[in-house]
Amino acid sequence: MISILIFLLTTSLNDLLFEKKIPGFLSRTKADPDNKYLIAIEPLNDVYLRTAAERQPGETGSLPNIYVFSIIGIFILAIAIVNFMNLSTARSMERAKEVGIRKSIGAYRSSLIFQFLGESFIIVFLAMIVAIILVFMAVPSLAAFTGKVFVFRNFVNWQTIPVFIGVLLLISAIAGSYPALALSGFAPVMVLKGIAKSNLGRTNLRRALVVFQFTLSIALIAGTIIVYTQMNHLLDKDLGFDKEHMLVLDYNYDELVNRKSQALKIEMEVNPAILSAAFSRSVPGSYFPHAGTGIQSSDGEMKWVSQPIFQVGMDFITHFGLKLVAGRSYSRDHPSDSSKALVINEAAAKQYGYTNPADIIGKKFDQWGRKGEVIGVVKDFNFVSLHRNIEPLTLPLEPYASRYVTLKVKSADMANTIGEIGKVWSKLAPHRPFLYSFLDEDFNRQYHADFIFRKLFTIFSCLAIFIACLGLLGLATYTAEQRTKEIGIRKALGAGVNNIVSLLSRDFIKLVVISIIIATPISWYAMTRWLEGFAYRMTIQPWIFVLAGLAALTIAALTISYQSIKSAKMNPVSSLKSE
Repeated sequence: MISILIFLLTTSLNDLLFEKKIPGFLSRTKADPDNKYLIAIEPLNDVYLRTAAERQPGETGSLPNIYVFSIIGIFILAIAIVNFMNLSTARSMERAKEVGIRKSIGAYRSSLIFQFLGESFIIVFLAMIVAIILVFMAVPSLAAFTGKVFVFRNFVNWQTIPVFIGVLLLISAIAGSYPALALSGFAPVMVLKGIAKSNLGRTNLRRALVVFQFTLSIALIAGTIIVYTQMNHLLDKDLGFDKEHMLVLDYNYDELVNRKSQALKIEMEVNPAILSAAFSRSVPGSYFPHAGTGIQSSDGEMKWVSQPIFQVGMDFITHFGLKLVAGRSYSRDHPSDSSKALVINEAAAKQYGYTNPADIIGKKFDQWGRKGEVIGVVKDFNFVSLHRNIEPLTLPLEPYASRYVTLKVKSADMANTIGEIGKVWSKLAPHRPFLYSFLDEDFNRQYHADFIFRKLFTIFSCLAIFIACLGLLGLATYTAEQRTKEIGIRKALGAGVNNIVSLLSRDFIKLVVISIIIATPISWYAMTRWLEGFAYRMTIQPWIFVLAGLAALTIAALTISYQSIKSAKMNPVSSLKSE
């Protein structure tokens, strides 16, 4: 233990000493003072989930999503615990005489409490064993579903067993505490006299637990609708560029291919199925570099910033359907464009102090050794995912620094067109493999984690609703059994099936309505916080909560109706005999 403590202290001290050397390193390298460098170190354990860096070389996870699913898991567990408590207290009369007899022959209340807690422990223990088996069976499917590699022994091992035991004891205590205290508190004399029934006015408790269950379930239904609507919003939004029917060929900066770029373009466009072709270092949704860029600002001084750049070919702007809001695009009629011209987006113009894009036309620029004038401004387009706002962007003309050739193709016979493109590629670039993808699929791949989130959220929501309905069905069944004689008398006096069903369902439907009222502000707040992770987000509309409420009402009504109709159709003679 002491050695571990010494190791941690030594590591922290080394980190501090290293950070203190960073300013000296920057001064020795004579870094540009106008560029605000921020160099910091972070533990490798934090790189995947807790990194403060904007860009990581590898894949990163989402800590908020982990929190969301942890909360949903707790919700599902809470609903299951409520089911156990609800049904235990509802059926307490069946064990009232047992408690009365045991107390009358000398049993202490503490021994009864431990008995009921022990029963709860056994039930939870068996449930845990079944759950572990189900997880073991589901691991392969879960890995295929999420795209992550799961190893069962990482979840169940000597390090996690104490955690399982702790959770087992905690859940057993929570689930069994109220039934144990309630049942062990019966007065034996009153119970044996048959008066205990009047003392078991626990209806309000059961109603509160039903409201709690359905509040969580309705909140999850509303959350699922919002997640689906937001994802559709992302997919349907106009990004400001053409991404449909765009075939992207990746040749990884191959110089030989770049030298033949013009020949490839001409040969590709001969095919009538190819409408146009363009070369570029980056395409929307892909990696792009940052460059130190100086542009003459509105006060006449050169303003330097580090910002994203798309190095593009001559036809990139027209090929992708980017709209010019000021100036002109690159043109073969202006040979100087290859080295002395620059096109930027609206956000970049504003960054340099120009609210009117036309005012930046003709201003000087200096970027990576290229100097000249700004000749055009394109309308802002979403070249990154909609999680982020549109950043200032420059599009310098650098055809020989390209990595991709993008082809706009007709969709009539895509397979045949791709085959013909492959033949041209094999002819002009036989040394490079023919690697292609579709731009819309590549761009939407940025939302891969969001789509997995949507699937998991939906599954968990359905599971929570199913468990809540099981509890409601059990409670409805018990209520119908308790009112068997009443139902028989009502039927004997002429009550119809509709009257009986309405009688048994009315109270439960009221509880679901109360749950809707409580769940609406809770789910609105929670999903508003989730939507803050998107720069472009949907507006939460009232119809979402109306739909969630109607769905919950329908599910609850169907659950209750099954038992209600069954009880209503019972022969009244049999009902009265059963008493």
